[in-house]
Amino acid sequence: MSDVSAGELSACHECDHLHRYIPIPVGAKASCDFCGSLLYRHIPDSLNRSLALYFTALILLLLANSFPFLSLTLGGRVVENVLMSGGWAMYEMGMGDLGLIIFFTSIGFPFIAIVGMLYLLVSVRLGYVPAGMGPIYRVINMITPWSLVSVFMLGVLIAIVKLQDIANVIIGTSFFALCALLIIFAAARTNFDPKVLWSLTPHSNPNESDLNPDAIYLNCHTYGVLSEEQGHQQHCPRCATPLHHRKHNSIEATWALLMAAVVLIIPANLYPVMTVIRFGQGEPSTILSGVVHLIHSGMWGLAMIVFVASIVVPVMKLIVLSYLLLSVQRKSLWRPKDRTMLYRITEVVGAWSMVDIFLVGLLSALVSLDALSTIRPGIGASFFAGVVVVTMFAAHHFDPRLIWDNVRENDQTL
Repeated sequence: MSDVSAGELSACHECDHLHRYIPIPVGAKASCDFCGSLLYRHIPDSLNRSLALYFTALILLLLANSFPFLSLTLGGRVVENVLMSGGWAMYEMGMGDLGLIIFFTSIGFPFIAIVGMLYLLVSVRLGYVPAGMGPIYRVINMITPWSLVSVFMLGVLIAIVKLQDIANVIIGTSFFALCALLIIFAAARTNFDPKVLWSLTPHSNPNESDLNPDAIYLNCHTYGVLSEEQGHQQHCPRCATPLHHRKHNSIEATWALLMAAVVLIIPANLYPVMTVIRFGQGEPSTILSGVVHLIHSGMWGLAMIVFVASIVVPVMKLIVLSYLLLSVQRKSLWRPKDRTMLYRITEVVGAWSMVDIFLVGLLSALVSLDALSTIRPGIGASFFAGVVVVTMFAAHHFDPRLIWDNVRENDQTL
């Protein structure tokens, strides 16, 4: 962290309070005194460590897409698939929207994030500023929350358990590569310190002595640069990200997305998400009936996972975001730190509802044995995917700094 000088100021991206940089020990982290959000960490040799991990992640991702993933054997029939078979199966069955979601969140976005980070890190390691560094890193930041390798892996494990009573499941080489990728990809992101990309740029945050007390400072959420507001549309001097005091129309956009999610969640639970056909007979299954079937089959643990991820999490996310919006509009001063933590949790757990979509894609790709056994996706899966995607966008559009604006306004009037 040699590129950051002691006393340099930075703003918390969740509450907008200013903090002075203080050197911390190796392995330690600094958190915001007001909302508890992570400010920075001291990661030794971050450049080389993250570079090695991202290279390893790229190799594992290529291996995961080069060998058989899962195979199903029943009555002498063998169905073998690769990692992208789930998305392709959705496309072939006329549900291209689900196919694209499954492909990008499990393969496409992780690949773009890994390759993009390697381009940036290799360039910095060679000692020059890479072309398009700002826009590329901004894209990586945008798609990282949508890189759902861990959620996809949970869907794979659930699919393996569910298929045990249908046929014999054979785990392929690609499965183990994906398990390793899950660990290495998480380690790469953990060991990366964004400040290694700043070392070659001339721009830095002001020190406390340089701060203009009469000015309003805008914080770049991509690179963390503080810029004095000039009264017109500004861009970050480091990465050219458009700067804003608060997200434009945050409350209105979040309400609109929540209303859309409420509309979508009704058919998502009324229409079938998939149909299981055995020996020519079968009936459609909704999300709730699928949970009931798992309970009747004695799979209580699996039933609870599906119930929480597919029913509890989407509903609670709608309730929590609605509460946060109302609290901001009513200028509530109640426990701002706890409300910020509530938002943070909601933003993280929302993506885990995607496990049901991955599960439908995996089962549809694997269980395709004609008259013996077949699983087909239902229209309810498309509505449910819409709920998950829209609520994730809603959480992204909500600006948690609005929670603290009311607190600051109240302090100024006292």
